Amino acid sequence: MIYFDNAATTQVYPEVLRTYTEVATKVWGNPSSLHNLGSQASRILEASRKQIADLLGKKTTEIFFTSGGTEGDNWVMKGVAFERAHLGRHIIVSSIEHPAVKESALWLQSQGFEIDLAPVTKTGFVDMEKLASLLRPDTILVSIMAANNEIGSIQPIREISQLLADRPTISFHVDAVQALGKMPIADYLTERVDFATFSGHKFHSVRGVGFIYAKEGKKISPLLTGGGQESDKRSTTENVAGIAATAKALRLVMDKFDAGQKQLLAMKQIIHDELASYPDVTIFSQIEDFLPNILTFGIKNVRGEVTVHAFENHQIYISTTSACSSKAGKPAGTLISMGVHPKLAQTAVRISLDEDNDMGQVEQFLTIFKQIYNQTQKVR
Repeated sequence: MIYFDNAATTQVYPEVLRTYTEVATKVWGNPSSLHNLGSQASRILEASRKQIADLLGKKTTEIFFTSGGTEGDNWVMKGVAFERAHLGRHIIVSSIEHPAVKESALWLQSQGFEIDLAPVTKTGFVDMEKLASLLRPDTILVSIMAANNEIGSIQPIREISQLLADRPTISFHVDAVQALGKMPIADYLTERVDFATFSGHKFHSVRGVGFIYAKEGKKISPLLTGGGQESDKRSTTENVAGIAATAKALRLVMDKFDAGQKQLLAMKQIIHDELASYPDVTIFSQIEDFLPNILTFGIKNVRGEVTVHAFENHQIYISTTSACSSKAGKPAGTLISMGVHPKLAQTAVRISLDEDNDMGQVEQFLTIFKQIYNQTQKVR
C-alpha cells in the first residue's frame, strides 16, 4: 500500500499511540478533580500545554485545546466576531479558505455581519492589492490560511502582517492546519498574528484533538460555558490522553523538520517533472512558494474521482483535493477561485506526501500513473 493522502489525515506515530495508551490507562482522572488522580491528570495537561507552547515559541497562557481544526476555525471566526462587534461588523476572508472558515463567515453574514471574500491570483495566492482595498474602518477580522489545502499555495502571511501592522482594531487569524511541520513557524506565526488554528491528526497525532493560539490580551468569546476549563474559554473535560499524544507528535514532527523538508521537496520535484512530460496533464501546484508535500494535477477529460479509484485499484491512495468536500462531487473550490474552467477543475486530484514516504513509492506511483494515462487515451 502507498498512502499519498497525508493532507487529509496522517498515520498516528507508534510513539504517539504509546503515549496515548499509557496516559489513558494509567492516568484516567478528571484534571478538574481535587484528588491525586485528578492532580496527575492536571499536571500532564499543563506539561503538554507547555511543550506545545515552547515548540511554537509562545506562552502557555496562549494555547487552548479543541477537538480539531474545524472547531478551532469556527471558534475563532465566531468568537472574535461577537467579541468585537461593538467595534464593527466587517470581516474579510480569502476566497480559497477551508470550508470551516468560509462557512463560518457565511453564517456570520446571516447574523448581520458583512463579509468580503479577498480574491486570489491565477496561481492561487491572495491578491495583496485587492485585499488592501477591502479594508475598512469597521473591519474587525481578517482570516487567511497559511497554506492552501487543495493545491498547497503558501499565502503571503508576512506581507499581510505588514499590511495590518498599523490597524490594531483588526484581529488577524491564520488557519495553520496544513502548515505545521511543513513550513517554518516564523512564516505563519508572525508577531502580528492574533489567532491561529491547528489540528493534531494532520501531524501524526490522534483524531479529535487540536488547539488554537490566541495572543495574550486578545479577546475571544467562550466557545463552551459550564465547567470553567481552558481558562473559562472552552468548558468541557479535557481529553488528557489525546492532548499528551498531540504534544508528543508535535515534538517528533519538529525534530524531523529540516530533514523532512528536503526529502519531501525531492520527492515532489521528481513527480512534478515526470507528470509535466505528459501532454494531457495539467499541473495546478508548482514548486516555489508551494508546500513541499502537496501536488495537484489532472488528466485531460478524466474526472478526478475516476483517477482516484484507478490508483486505488493498485492500492495507491490519493484524493480529489479537499477531503472534507470530496464526496460532494464538486470541482475544487480553490481552482474555481483561481479562474480555472470547471471542466478542467473537475479533473483535479491531490497527492500529499509525508516524511514516511520514500523514493521507491514515488517510482511505483509513476509506473502506475503511466499505465492509467495510457488506459485513458480514448477519453483524452
